[in-house]
Amino acid sequence: MSYTAESIAVLKGLEPVRHRPGMYTRTECPLHIIQEAIDNAADEALGGYCKRISVILHRDHSLTVDDDGRGIPVEMHPVEKVPTVEVVFTRLHAGGKFNKDDGASAYRFSGGLHGVGVSVTNALSTRLEVEVVRDGARHRMAFAGGEVVEPLQRVADAPKKVTGTRVRAWPDPVFFDSPTIPLAQLERLLRSKALLLPGLQVSLTVEDGATSEWCFADGMLQYLAEQIDGEAVAPLFSGEKYAAKGDENFPVGSGAAWAICWTADGGLARESYVNLIPTPAGGTHEAGLRQAALDAIRSFSEHHALLPKGVKLAAEDVFSRASFVLAVRMLDPSFQGQTKERLNSRDAVALVARMLRDPLELWLNEHPEGAKRITELAIRAAQARSRAGQKVEKRKQSGVAILPGKLSDCQSEEISRNEIFLVEGDSAGGSAKSGRDKELQAILPLRGKVLNTWEVEAGSLFANREVHDIAVALGIDPHPASAADSVLNNLRYGKVVIMTDADVDGSHIRVLLCTLFYRHFPKLIACGHLYFAQPPLYRLDVPAQGRNRPPRKIYALDSAEREASIDRLRLEGVKAEAIAISRFKGLGEMNPEQLWETTMSPDTRRLMRIRMPGSEVAKPVMNMLMAKNESAGRRAWMEANGALIGAEI
Repeated sequence: MSYTAESIAVLKGLEPVRHRPGMYTRTECPLHIIQEAIDNAADEALGGYCKRISVILHRDHSLTVDDDGRGIPVEMHPVEKVPTVEVVFTRLHAGGKFNKDDGASAYRFSGGLHGVGVSVTNALSTRLEVEVVRDGARHRMAFAGGEVVEPLQRVADAPKKVTGTRVRAWPDPVFFDSPTIPLAQLERLLRSKALLLPGLQVSLTVEDGATSEWCFADGMLQYLAEQIDGEAVAPLFSGEKYAAKGDENFPVGSGAAWAICWTADGGLARESYVNLIPTPAGGTHEAGLRQAALDAIRSFSEHHALLPKGVKLAAEDVFSRASFVLAVRMLDPSFQGQTKERLNSRDAVALVARMLRDPLELWLNEHPEGAKRITELAIRAAQARSRAGQKVEKRKQSGVAILPGKLSDCQSEEISRNEIFLVEGDSAGGSAKSGRDKELQAILPLRGKVLNTWEVEAGSLFANREVHDIAVALGIDPHPASAADSVLNNLRYGKVVIMTDADVDGSHIRVLLCTLFYRHFPKLIACGHLYFAQPPLYRLDVPAQGRNRPPRKIYALDSAEREASIDRLRLEGVKAEAIAISRFKGLGEMNPEQLWETTMSPDTRRLMRIRMPGSEVAKPVMNMLMAKNESAGRRAWMEANGALIGAEI
């Protein structure tokens, strides 16, 4: 088969969406592409321009979203030279949500950052019709398969004060496992918009069926009270707090609103949102909520001497019986994928924790009886957790080994929560020791490169000091792949994390350690205990943007992520020459705070789990790469795969 210039296809317009829909939306049903249209209407309400959102689910599986917002602009776009409404529905990365330079922007805290939202709805629909009312006229246009089939035209006059947008879409069943929009999920989505925007009238009409309407005057407090089914041990706690002008840490207007309730029994209700976007998979904003609750209840319990001797509260203890609704507003949230189910923004942890801790601590002291009952729930959970950990530890005790002197061990006895970081170099080890969570994280610095153990017999392993220290610190002995899982009974850590520099030497050390574990401790990999840390290679220092946007530091894992961050900043109006880019030469260059935030904090780090490959595939490759007498084979392999090696480096 020939491979020429004609073999390279270039997808234009909305073609990438239709060729790879799974990259842009969930494909089990069309709900997410309809949600994009609903989110646009909700963003108008967030900006204060919309009082009503009406949704109609038609018999033919199409859906209409109607709002009384400002209406999409219909005049000619100055760059694209077509009507602006056509640009919105036919161009990826087009929209009014990128301009956030000042607090007056209607989309300052919008969730639609990618600019691909409603254009994806259009691309994956057999037909889409849009009507816009503004400037005393009603306009209409239609699309089919993402292409314009009825150009924009003025169809009628309208009162000058009346504005709004109506979108009707017929999702294309070719792209979805089921053409039916789940009614229960759609109702929950619309209900959430009403609870997050008190006073907004939201309705859902099923053609030939019933009409449901939602409007929450008391917002989250009313909503959460309806959701919990257990007996509350204290009054519901709700509130909101946003950064004021001149805040040194966060942009003006960013912050959170919340409602929290603790129950002694019954099911839990937990929902979180970012800029009106539901985040069913949680994320860093929920981590901030847990941290604030832990700090506040710890402070209350210590002040009132409620903690029994030896009991240490953890976030899971405090939150084991908590139901909550959390709504965060923040600039430029980073989600996991276009479907936005999980928030990844590191700033959200500190944002939510700082906004919520002081109000919660004040509320606890204003409601001492309820606060004591909440603390008692947390203490009982901590004691149950401690008893379970002690039982596991007793089963794992089998003799005593002298731990390596350079090991900085953790304090916790809960094996499943403990982590050990195998760190390259003493300097990085020093930063890791200072920045770690001493309760749960242990540090073992490695000096130089570990021995290549591919051809070393198990009986001779401990002649090497580094290998000996690793094995003793982990608490397990060398074993074959056929061994039972019981060989890990004395394992002292639930996660073994290899943390090396993001350079060639660091990659070599990772390979040597993986060789050690694959050859002599294979059950560690097979049972999912081995991980790679992923430290960032670059830091982008972004200057302040006006009075409302303080300076920022953005970390990038590699060159591709660095360029993606620069592109996003450019869309925000940041000039490329204003961005200072620094490259980390190694982990030792990071101070403890940076290392914690980017690489070690469970809330913001990115770990890569190492999987056990099939022996018939892995062993020949490992033998070729690591055996002493295979230099000729390695040379031939590198000559054949030089481009791949260069790309990886």
